Amino acid sequence: MYRQEYPRPQFVRDMWMNLNGSWQFAFDDENEGYKKNWSQKGVNLDRVIEVPFAYQTELSGIGDESAHDVVWYKREFILDQSWTNKRVLVHFGAVDYRCEVYVNERLAGMHENGHVSFSFDITRFVCEGVNEICLRVEDPSYDESIPRGKQSWHEKPFGIWYTRTTGIWQTVWLEAVDFAYVRDVKMTSNLDTMNENFDFKVSNEAVGKNLELMIWFKGQLLVKDTMCIFKTEFSRSINLIKNTIYQHGVHGAKHGWMWSPEVPNLFDVQFRIVEDGHVVDCVTSYFGMRKINTDCGMFMLNNKPYYQKLVLNQGYWRKGLLTAESDADFVKDIELMKAMGFNGCRIHQKVEDPRFLYWADKLGFLVWGECAAFPSWHKDAARRLMSEWHEILERDYNHPSIVCWTPINESWGVEDILFSYQQQNYAQALYYMIKSVDTTRLVIANDGWENITTDIVGVHNYRHGQKDETQKYADFVKNLKDTEGLTTQLTAGRQVFAHGFKHEGQPILLTEFGGIAYDSVHEQGWGYTSVKDEASFLEDYRRIMEAIYASETLHGFCYTQLSDVQQEINGLLNFDHEPKVPVEKIKEINDLYHSLTIKQ
Repeated sequence: MYRQEYPRPQFVRDMWMNLNGSWQFAFDDENEGYKKNWSQKGVNLDRVIEVPFAYQTELSGIGDESAHDVVWYKREFILDQSWTNKRVLVHFGAVDYRCEVYVNERLAGMHENGHVSFSFDITRFVCEGVNEICLRVEDPSYDESIPRGKQSWHEKPFGIWYTRTTGIWQTVWLEAVDFAYVRDVKMTSNLDTMNENFDFKVSNEAVGKNLELMIWFKGQLLVKDTMCIFKTEFSRSINLIKNTIYQHGVHGAKHGWMWSPEVPNLFDVQFRIVEDGHVVDCVTSYFGMRKINTDCGMFMLNNKPYYQKLVLNQGYWRKGLLTAESDADFVKDIELMKAMGFNGCRIHQKVEDPRFLYWADKLGFLVWGECAAFPSWHKDAARRLMSEWHEILERDYNHPSIVCWTPINESWGVEDILFSYQQQNYAQALYYMIKSVDTTRLVIANDGWENITTDIVGVHNYRHGQKDETQKYADFVKNLKDTEGLTTQLTAGRQVFAHGFKHEGQPILLTEFGGIAYDSVHEQGWGYTSVKDEASFLEDYRRIMEAIYASETLHGFCYTQLSDVQQEINGLLNFDHEPKVPVEKIKEINDLYHSLTIKQ
């Protein structure tokens, strides 16, 4: 059985049940499931699917790439007596795109948004013994108002578009909690003061009880705090330096406790609700003390300039598409990226699994968070994307590895943003909404070109050409030492800023480039340029990186891309996520930064 690891590693409880595995499954092309009461007990569906893999994938056991806009799922689960005096929650990592959830024939809830997690309280629907859960999922193949990212609207992938994903594609699980329980905790670090702020949400039944907060660093207990719960939402700020100066010193504590890719320090945390001396709810978590800001045209990490060396990560796998086969796949990818000399990645057109973000936190790896774009401008699409971003921020706020949010890519869905005040206003609304919810990270409203209000100017340019294409190559490096020239020239034939906006001192990063196709496994495919052998690949990669490192204006980059994806063969890894060339040779080139630049 696949994907049995705990699915929410930043908010861990002991009592849970993984519902991945074999489910009944059916296509409902005639939309007859309602009429035939497929949600009723005793009605069997005609196929079997392996959750959490979409039916289009090999690992699902079905592997059908054709379009089916309505699908159904069903399975039984057994609850023993220990669950009957608890509140029972059902959690879905992600279901694409909208779904209805039935428990024992009754509608437990509905959800729309295909890339984010959601939960329902099913306490009143379940009983001791055998229970049944059923899902009806809609994923309209040609609805352009739905955020779909890189999913193809044809049955076969083509160009930069990949096989679509329908239905459940992340872990499904049950959780038992006391009626007095911690619903959510937002943790916000202030590196300058060494304060950690906790914003708690608890159930109504928790009011009047005590909440215990404990913080450890590398096994040493730093804080044990007890507070009486007077309301369902409250905050607590803890100074981590107080009473630790003699052990560490102020300077030593700050610098010895900070999180970074080089030293990914994490604090362990436990939250406990206590009633009459008995623990009724216990959650374990963690946080990283780090600061993200910009200054003098540079990205700053922990109050120091930090040159970001990112790689574009599409998050696709040959057998599972958007869903990794195992937790080890996330660890492998991050370790390979670090071994190649990258210090972070940009997740592209996807909200990545919390397990990936957990390992980025643990192993030390910067992450730019993104989402799936909608194809074209529509008022329903605008509403849906805004809604999805609220849920993204709710789920992933606490991960220290995430340093930047990117709500829009290359004007996708806002194709007239260059001159349309309506679309500019929408993109700005997204920018300011995210900034109002999350003050700890940077936001790029529209990455690539036609930038508006933004914390980083992201520029995309694949026109590096072949070695003998001197004019094309000259265009690629043109004005890289000139901030005004770089931000006023065309990039890929597009203007860097939308009408009415200009560079205001933000860091400038080349956030997509490269895309060198290297056919290391004899697959047919394409890239932005191509080479025939390992030596040519390394020569071209070195040529491009030396041009970037020669720039006195660029303060980071994101190379396209980590791995091949179906027909795209421009990855540093193939579609099986194996290196095409020795990783140490890529690292040697990436490490040229230290000898070729004077930025730091």
